[in-house]
Amino acid sequence: MSNSSYVSTLILNAQLFSSYSTYIEFAIGLIGNIFNILVFTNTKIFHQNRCAFYLVAESIFDIGQLTQNFANTIWALFLNGNDPTTVSLTWCKLRSIFPQWYRLMLSAIVCFAAIDQFLSTHHRPYLRQLSSLTIARYQVYFATGFCLLHTIPAAVFLQISPIFGCIVSSIGLINYYSYAFYPIINGLFPICVSSLFSILAYRNVRHIVRRQIPINRRRLDQQLTAIIFVRVIFYVILQLPFTIYRIYSLNMNIPKGNTIAYAIDRWIQAVVLVLAYLSHAINFYIFLLTSSRYRRQVRHFIMKTYEALAGWCCNDHHRVHPLDATSCRSGAEFE
Repeated sequence: MSNSSYVSTLILNAQLFSSYSTYIEFAIGLIGNIFNILVFTNTKIFHQNRCAFYLVAESIFDIGQLTQNFANTIWALFLNGNDPTTVSLTWCKLRSIFPQWYRLMLSAIVCFAAIDQFLSTHHRPYLRQLSSLTIARYQVYFATGFCLLHTIPAAVFLQISPIFGCIVSSIGLINYYSYAFYPIINGLFPICVSSLFSILAYRNVRHIVRRQIPINRRRLDQQLTAIIFVRVIFYVILQLPFTIYRIYSLNMNIPKGNTIAYAIDRWIQAVVLVLAYLSHAINFYIFLLTSSRYRRQVRHFIMKTYEALAGWCCNDHHRVHPLDATSCRSGAEFE
């Protein structure tokens, strides 16, 4: 096999790996995030809970992030594997605006959830009062608008280069992304903030038994703190490689072509993007593995949905399905 054929094979395999990974992540992510939204909005114990609100908001933006990546992959099929961002300037801009907006929002929400869990589990009452659903909503609404405004420069300075494809044409903006945005604003800062406050919240719940609070509230705080703590760990692990690669790619534009350097770059890009989008697809499954209580809540939600679809009601003891008797008797535990 000639060197050119070998390089072409590497590039093709990178494209196939990226495409198949996108299909799988979109499928499992869509199912998992929809389950998260339904469980957190339909389980009574999560009503008016700030952390649950953050997790629902995150799931919505996760779906948006996975959908735009899936749309780009599907469009590439109609272009015989070519990147749509090198063909359409509009899509070049949108393909950069929406992922950046979603990624900023998801970083903000992860930080908000970690800080809120720290405040809500703190032993000092005045700190617990800083955690409220109203504040949580205002934070998400403000972050949504602010993060969207942040993407405007990308919409202005993104251009299609015949050699490098969809790139930022402003040196100043490249420097900002290289030295401020990716390493700090969307890199080190959210990682440090979310890690710090999730650790502090975890420390709080270890001493929560000393406080005179109802056992159901104590269990809920322990459950949500464990969920947020593990979520932050996976967020850091899966997003860090993308942050490092993005800084590198902004400063090292490799021309398209059948070269070893380009093939290696395509593989690195494929792997880090798969890891980054995996962060948006696996939350539901992380929560299932982390919390036995969440598994029971999901199972109870599925059984309630099944009963509703089948026309059965837990309050009508004459029509209860034998397999659902346990859920009818113990439903309050999950609510």
